[in-house]
Amino acid sequence: MSVLRLLGNIVWLLTFGLSLAVSLLLSGLLMCVTIIGIPFGIQAFKLAVYVLWPFGSEIVQTSSSAPGCIGNVIWLVLGGLVSAFVAFVLGIVACITIIGIPFGLILFRMVPLIAWPFGKTVVAKASL
Repeated sequence: MSVLRLLGNIVWLLTFGLSLAVSLLLSGLLMCVTIIGIPFGIQAFKLAVYVLWPFGSEIVQTSSSAPGCIGNVIWLVLGGLVSAFVAFVLGIVACITIIGIPFGLILFRMVPLIAWPFGKTVVAKASL
């Protein structure tokens, strides 16, 4: 991992990452209370891991199955749309300063993942 990615992740963790990850972990725990909510809680946990350390990772489409599409629609209606909108607005706010532009771009990259998490996975970028 390059020094810039490490520095970016540390600054991200202190500014946006920790608060976003804690909120996702708490909502994931809340979703896992019921058996029906467990798949949604697992997706919230995956999002929390990505939100903690986003620089050096990328989002990959893995599959597009019928249960995943149904899960995405339910996720979007029950809070994914609001969460994606919040990430988008935070991205705009972060892009106001030159130093915040990389953080804003990360937040913009998170919007589709937050809105439609089923059928996507986060993988490490190949180093150059």
